[in-house]
Amino acid sequence: MSNPERPTPPGDYECCESGCEPCVWDTYYAELNAWQAKQAATTKTEESASNDETRS
Repeated sequence: MSNPERPTPPGDYECCESGCEPCVWDTYYAELNAWQAKQAATTKTEESASNDETRS
C-alpha cells in the first residue's frame, strides 16, 4: 500500500501574519490532521490483516 508523503509546512514568509482566513497554517494543519488520520487507519488495517493471517 502506498503511503502519501507527509504535508510540508509553509515556507518562510508564506504566512503574511495579517489574520487571513484561512491562513496557510490552517490549511497545513488540516492537511496534516487528514494525513495522520489516514496513516492511523492504514496502520490499523495492516495490523488487522496481519492478525487475521496469524489466526489462519
